[in-house]
Amino acid sequence: MKTLRVSIMVLALAALLLAACAPAATPSPTPAPSPTSAPAQPEPTATTAAAQPEGCLGSAETALVDLNCRKITIAVENAYPPFNYIATDTGQPGGWDYDVWREICTLLHCTPVFVEAAWDGLIQAVSLGQYDVAADGITITEDRKQVVDFSDGYLQIQQRLLVRKGENRFDSLESFVANDSLILGTQIATTNYETAAKYLPETRIKGFEQFPFAVQALLSGDVDAVIMDEVIGLGYVGENADQLELIGPPISSDELGFAFPKGSDLVEPVNKAIAALKASGKLEEYNLKYFGPDFKQP
Repeated sequence: MKTLRVSIMVLALAALLLAACAPAATPSPTPAPSPTSAPAQPEPTATTAAAQPEGCLGSAETALVDLNCRKITIAVENAYPPFNYIATDTGQPGGWDYDVWREICTLLHCTPVFVEAAWDGLIQAVSLGQYDVAADGITITEDRKQVVDFSDGYLQIQQRLLVRKGENRFDSLESFVANDSLILGTQIATTNYETAAKYLPETRIKGFEQFPFAVQALLSGDVDAVIMDEVIGLGYVGENADQLELIGPPISSDELGFAFPKGSDLVEPVNKAIAALKASGKLEEYNLKYFGPDFKQP
């Protein structure tokens, strides 16, 4: 035992001498401190393409409100087509959020910086000031208004049931609820999940982190229907017309808006930009491009 201790001490001394002779490591840059009021959050999983600033858009001379090339961090999920996604053929981000926010920054003379972030906890992260704004097709609700400020609504949407083609066991949410053997899929922490919980016990609801997982579960038969916003469902139907369809009447009608930290000075300028895009017909142009029946999931 004593010999073992001596050997260990010799080895330790040799290691110290070698460390003393080694060149000093280059220090890493110290990251900027987080806001003191915000608890530790997971780092945003930003893709390289999505996190890069796209440059200042518009000009001071034509701006509705001149933000002087200010960088606006815009949180997107990149897994919520047609609002945002990463195209599988190019690896590039795209969608309604990207196009519309480029238009907004053109009108406000600002620099859009798209940052990929998980949906779960996104609204809280915005409320803590981790992002300037969240896009991602967020429904305006009274509960959410308590923690974030919303822009004016930019789109009225309805919730529907997405099912496998030829489904004949039910034709509406009411007949779905009446069949105790059926399981409904949706994304967690969404108004779609809240709607499902109004009609069904938790044992008949299967929550997923992202809608693509819920749709895959539907195609594989793990759930019997998925409740989602109609504009999202149309994209899945367009891509899988031989396998999927939307059925039944609208379940609810909601308005979507951009979410900002409380008291954000961006709300009023963005509202002016939204109004201008509506008046010019540009917003309707993008709505038809992404929410029309011809849109295909990338």
